[in-house]
Order: sequence, then C-alpha cells, then structure tokens
Amino acid sequence: MQPLESRIQYKFRNSFLLAEALTHPSLAYESQRPHFDNQRLEFLGDAVLQLVVTEALFKLFPDQPEGNLTKLRSRVVSRRALARFAMMIHLGDYVLLGKGEEATGGRRRLSTLADAFEALIGAVYLDSGQEAARDFILRLFESEIEGMVSSPDERNPKGELQEFLQAIHPEAPVYNIINENGPDHRRVFQAEVSWRGILLAAGKGKSKKEAEARAAAEALRAKAWEAEGVKAKIS
Repeated sequence: MQPLESRIQYKFRNSFLLAEALTHPSLAYESQRPHFDNQRLEFLGDAVLQLVVTEALFKLFPDQPEGNLTKLRSRVVSRRALARFAMMIHLGDYVLLGKGEEATGGRRRLSTLADAFEALIGAVYLDSGQEAARDFILRLFESEIEGMVSSPDERNPKGELQEFLQAIHPEAPVYNIINENGPDHRRVFQAEVSWRGILLAAGKGKSKKEAEARAAAEALRAKAWEAEGVKAKIS
C-alpha cells in the first residue's frame, strides 16, 4: 500500500479504508465476503467529487450559465476522464481483483479504474474529512481545470491525448516549446509533443498553452504511435 500512498501524496490513518477502496467486487464475491468491496466507497466518492468540482467551476467561471457549467463538469468527471486520472497514479496496479476479472483484463478496464478512483476519494474523505478530500481532488485535477480556464468552450485535446497514451503505457506525453517569434504583443509559440521517444506532432499558438493544445490535437489526428505498432487497449 505504501507505494500508492506515495504516488497520491496521502498517508491513510486507517489502512482498512484503503484496502476497501481497492477491493473489486469480483474478489469480494470469490472470497465469500460480499459486503467488503469498494462499491459503497465509490458511491460516497462520486458525491464528494461532484461537489468539489462543481464548487471549483462555480468560482472559476462566475459568468457561465448553468448549462455551460454542467458541460464543463462532465469533462472532468466522465468515466473516461476518471479512468485517465486513475492511470496517472497507476491505480490499476493496486486494485485487488478476482481471478476471472484479472484474466479478462479487468485491471485496465475503464469502469474498474473509474470506480476505484471514486472509491479512493471516498476513502480519503472518511479518513480525514472534506478538506483533505478537496485538496486531494484539486491537486490531481489541477491540469484539467487549468485547461478549462484557457479553453472553456472547447474539448481538452491534451487530456484526450494523455488518456489514449496512458491506456497503452503509464508514461505521460511531454511538451516542449521549440520556438517563439514575433513582437511582444503578437508572439507566436511553437510546441512539440513526444511520448516514449516518439515525436507525435507540433502546433502553433498565441500562447504556450494554445500551442501545446494544438500539438495535442494534431497528435490525436495523426496517431503516430500506431505507426510504431502500439494501440490502446482500454475497454
């Protein structure tokens, strides 16, 4: 358990809660302990997550109507997004699965990862309270929320690219600003994105974040990693 606690930068006072959060229902069924799995913590974690993200977006976008805020929230708390966050902390490596679920690839299954991530949030909430859970969520979601600030009405290509790539391997894509030119009031930046030694794409923009987002969008279109013979296996 300690490596996971190091990854999430949180030390559980009650290790039983962490064990419960990581126990998939398939293992509970096989062990004949049907009441010891992460489903109840998942239920709690989902509610905590919704509240924290809703509050953060409410404060960040004071002029956005309810409908737009709902769309923004769905970008953060969708099942695919939660699975991506789970992969960022290698959560699948620690989930306790039944033999059948393990044999059919459950450790990388989107639903398994998303459920375990919500259960982990619920466990942190019960272990230390709302503020600790809030800090935990906002720390992990910082990059995603920053992306919304720069492009609230668009999809998040950087997040989508990371999701695709970390379904193959936990290593995250790397962005580098390789050029910038023009006068101060009209700067143009060029960014490259690479992953595991593969140059995926480049993009230009009026800011570093815009250039990185365009590089990510181009990488999603080109799918250079598939030319290297690797494909996502998330289900």
